[in-house]
Amino acid sequence: MTDTEHMETTIRLAALPGRTPVSLRLEPDASERAAMAGRLGLLALKKLRFEGELVPEARRDWRLSGRLGATVVQPCVVTLAPVTTRVETDLVRVYRAGLAPPPPGSEIEMPEDDSEDPLPERLDLLAVIEEELALALPLYPRAEGAETGEASFGPPGVAPMRDEDTKPFAALARLKGRDGAE
Repeated sequence: MTDTEHMETTIRLAALPGRTPVSLRLEPDASERAAMAGRLGLLALKKLRFEGELVPEARRDWRLSGRLGATVVQPCVVTLAPVTTRVETDLVRVYRAGLAPPPPGSEIEMPEDDSEDPLPERLDLLAVIEEELALALPLYPRAEGAETGEASFGPPGVAPMRDEDTKPFAALARLKGRDGAE
């Protein structure tokens, strides 16, 4: 946390006073960001900030909403060069008292609304932020100008198979070319 903004990252929801909305602002310090970067497989997590609020709903439910911003450095999927990306995403989670967590190791069907979770005794904001960041990261970061190229392999004396040759319409074109040549 920064010196000016010190906030507990784990909140006991039942202990919040009067079921009134709670404003949140988290900016993890360098050591917290480095630990999170390691768990997420990032080269670096330069900035991380969450601003939002925790609002009571119904009798015992809570809604966490806000904006997550981060500057991440990932390895390029082609060259492994560092790729810096700015991630901005909205975060919405609803914690329902009536939802039971699934038994460990069991298969469950994904609900339509994946923002609902069982009401925890303690809400770990850093864990929620880390999970949301993991979902928002680019899957295949690519450095500027990085190309995958085309590999071709084959035994000596035989024309190597190219990526283009594996496409179904390429095979049809070859067949059509043979029919026209006869």
